[in-house]
Amino acid sequence: MKAKPNPLPARRHRNATVAAKPAPRHGLARVLSKLGVCSRTQAEAAIRAGRVRVDGRIERDPEAPTDARGQHISVDGAPVAAAKRVYVMLNKPRGCVTTASDERGRDTVYTFLQSGNFPWLAPVGRLDKASEGLLLFTNDSAWAARLTDPASHLDKTYHVQVDTLPDAALLARLREGVVEAGERLAAKSVRELRRGEKNAWLEIVLDEGRNRQIRRLLAAFDIAVLRLLRAAIGTLALGDLAKGQWRELSKDEVAQLSPKNAATDN
Repeated sequence: MKAKPNPLPARRHRNATVAAKPAPRHGLARVLSKLGVCSRTQAEAAIRAGRVRVDGRIERDPEAPTDARGQHISVDGAPVAAAKRVYVMLNKPRGCVTTASDERGRDTVYTFLQSGNFPWLAPVGRLDKASEGLLLFTNDSAWAARLTDPASHLDKTYHVQVDTLPDAALLARLREGVVEAGERLAAKSVRELRRGEKNAWLEIVLDEGRNRQIRRLLAAFDIAVLRLLRAAIGTLALGDLAKGQWRELSKDEVAQLSPKNAATDN
């Protein structure tokens, strides 16, 4: 009797070779930033200046697709390798700006990190010149992206001295928020910490990061900010770290800060 043809395709042998997944390729400037060598802006400048070689060839295109694991990259003749991941917290004083250099000659936050002999570090978020308190730095761009991703809703706690004596109704309105310049500004929580004769200290918690959010929110209610200090980010508190001083984060602190469900910078 003639055998019936098998309509099903032949099964692959379970030991058949599976095609290797190609290594991810990103723009060269991004690769240097992700490796913790420098900021992306600094990388772009170095590449355009002809200071970067890939597999021995000068590469002047910051967006040139590059495989960090499979290609040899050098800057100024020195081989590039992934820098040790560093995570630092600083108690930022008032009066300094959150930038690497300032065209107006103002003090920057990097002045206070010089004693650490760190590799290149970038601030994780910012505090404006008049604000003070907890500021994070790292060369781990993926970790920083998770912390600053709006989807993470990572709490940031501020202690704010205001020029008024608030009542319960005002605190409720601050929680309800306002729409200012097309943006809804509101606090996740607000409570009074203490008060004097003419002013009070509030604890304001935000779970989103809008530009000068607290100052704009309070200004909408004709409240002036006398001092603004970031006291905590997530579970990480400023504690007794002195103004202008820094310390490295522990492994547990780094892990606790990183939102588990936030998008990563792949």
